[in-house]
Amino acid sequence: MNLTKNTYLLQTLLKNNNITFKKSYIKKKIYIKNAGDLKSSRKNYISFFSNLKYLNLLKKTKADVIITKENFKQYIPKNKIILISDYPEIDFAKILSFFYPQSYYSTINYKKLKLEEITKKFPNLKFGINFYLENNVKIGNNVQIGNNVTIKQNCKIGNNVIIGSNVVIESSDIFDDVHICDGSIIGKKGFGFKFIGKNCIRIPHIGRVQIHKGCEIGANSVIDRGSVGNTIVGEYTFFDNLVHIAHNVVIGKRCIFAGQVGIAGSTKIGNYVTIGGQAGISGHLKIGDNVKIGGKSGVVKNIKDNEVVMGYPAKPIKEFLKN
Repeated sequence: MNLTKNTYLLQTLLKNNNITFKKSYIKKKIYIKNAGDLKSSRKNYISFFSNLKYLNLLKKTKADVIITKENFKQYIPKNKIILISDYPEIDFAKILSFFYPQSYYSTINYKKLKLEEITKKFPNLKFGINFYLENNVKIGNNVQIGNNVTIKQNCKIGNNVIIGSNVVIESSDIFDDVHICDGSIIGKKGFGFKFIGKNCIRIPHIGRVQIHKGCEIGANSVIDRGSVGNTIVGEYTFFDNLVHIAHNVVIGKRCIFAGQVGIAGSTKIGNYVTIGGQAGISGHLKIGDNVKIGGKSGVVKNIKDNEVVMGYPAKPIKEFLKN
């Protein structure tokens, strides 16, 4: 294979990052060029497995090296190299931060475009005062941008997009006909951490946010970028003000979320879901299609298609009203 400057022999990669494992099953010489989750990994990638909910993804992953716990070793396909760890997420995070050293924080590269460069590159763009635009940003036609807006490098803005004032966008793909209201922050790092004893360890976030066609994001809402994969908002989904979507959440199409709704990380929301104000949904859950969740509800388990729930913990609406 043709090796690049970012490709490393596995043993060298581990040594450079002071990572040692309880056991390792390295059957052959293997080069690592990147780290990723089970779904996005490709050949010569390193990934991790620490939750049986993702067993189907493990069976399909193209990653060559898997970091896992001793009691999960039996689930790893035989053609994979296995590294045994007490804390797979932490060791994976160390490797991820090696490939993406700036992934822990929101950064500014200070290579912004000057006013004359913006007007020359995007002659049809309408924007207010104090517009900060970094390089390598793609912006479509008929886009309107308010005052005090920051769009960081490598973002993509589609056609007919309206962005209000005091908005920050990074690590994001904004599709056509999206409206982002004032004060929203799109693509900030997620709230990823793990405790080892009394120490809190940050998890890097290298994913993106994808807001699909026709969505509206209410004022002062926050959507975190994915840790490794992407945070996705399906087409024609509408958020009220003060909605928070955590890292790796996937939301279907034509959903409606009222104010102060919060969705924890890695939860999947189906299509045509309606959520009332101040409702909260725990992480790593699956919410089916056509679900309705009442205001101030707390969802702590999966919800099947077409259910209507309310309360804390959320239960079928008839049961809630009866109680």
